[in-house]
Amino acid sequence: MPEEVISDTTLLQYLHQADCLDLLPKLYGSITVPEGVAAEIAAGRAQGVFLPDLENLSWIQIRPAPHLGILPLAADLGRGEREVLSLAVGRSDVLALLDDGLARHFAKHLEIPFSGTLGVLLKAKAGGHLEAVRPVLDRLQSLGFWLDQGTRSAVLAMAKEA
Repeated sequence: MPEEVISDTTLLQYLHQADCLDLLPKLYGSITVPEGVAAEIAAGRAQGVFLPDLENLSWIQIRPAPHLGILPLAADLGRGEREVLSLAVGRSDVLALLDDGLARHFAKHLEIPFSGTLGVLLKAKAGGHLEAVRPVLDRLQSLGFWLDQGTRSAVLAMAKEA
């Protein structure tokens, strides 16, 4: 298991809205959330979006992110994604939880190990923490989580639910 798992906003949002946020501490213990992600979640909550209250989750650690010169190249990313990458870059003992395609592209380029919502669900099922992936995928898609049919089929096959 990685020494530190750092999450972006989208993953926390969708797992919370799909009633699966409790999978994160079961799979990883504690989760680091950069201040930018915490600010995005707080702003969404203030606007009435159904998001977790990070201050009341004992397994969440909110940390400031260092400013790194390489990350201005990632100007198209949101603050949260940039801060996840800045906390993770140059480390081999970390896992970044990212759903955004561009953020994942940068993570790959920067050699940062990463996973996303679908990876978390597959890991939870494999570890016996989730009975079935299909109903969660259905719920995520009803919430607006973008998932093409090929990816959905591949995830269900990996979960042995095809």
